[in-house]
Amino acid sequence: MTNVHSVIEARNRPSFKAVLDSADLCVPDGMPLVWLGRLSGHVLKRRVYGPDLMLEFFRSTSMKGYKHFFYGGAAETLEKLVKELRKLFPSIEIVGSYSPPFRILSPQEDGSVVEMINKAAPDVLWVGLGCPKQESWMNEHRDRLNARVLLGVGQAFAIHARQAVQAPFWLREHGFEWLFRLLVEPRRLWKRYLVYNSQFLCLLFLEVFKLKRFE
Repeated sequence: MTNVHSVIEARNRPSFKAVLDSADLCVPDGMPLVWLGRLSGHVLKRRVYGPDLMLEFFRSTSMKGYKHFFYGGAAETLEKLVKELRKLFPSIEIVGSYSPPFRILSPQEDGSVVEMINKAAPDVLWVGLGCPKQESWMNEHRDRLNARVLLGVGQAFAIHARQAVQAPFWLREHGFEWLFRLLVEPRRLWKRYLVYNSQFLCLLFLEVFKLKRFE
């Protein structure tokens, strides 16, 4: 999932840009990227919103026998997430979940986590660490994990576990989800939305008026 935050992170940190460039697929999670894509001539109907993607994937594949593993979030969040998903999709196969500590894992701990996930043998590994941590984690571990697909879905775990307040649909689809989240969590998100969004708008101004060309 790519949004204004991840674009500016990539702009400011070449190492993170390399992480995004190495992904098999980056989709526009934020409406500003959808609008910018349309202005550039791309046919984009709407954003690819992490929580919606999760539900749609389960609806479409719940009878296909795919095995799922959830990595990220608090232990309580994961427990509630699994419970809620099994209510909605009784036939889905969830083979495990893991809540990592809020610190860097030692090589031994990291190796144990990789071994645990590979032993569960998931088809889909859902990662909910938030940007840019989840993208970096997936890039670092992709060659060591046997999961067929790794998907970073940000806040989706907390939303589907009913532990996070979701912006109303019309706000999400008209580019104002950032304002809703800023009002809900100002202390945590002020830099992400006020500083990063302002930087994005400045760069967009330069691009639109052909004052600077970005790759």
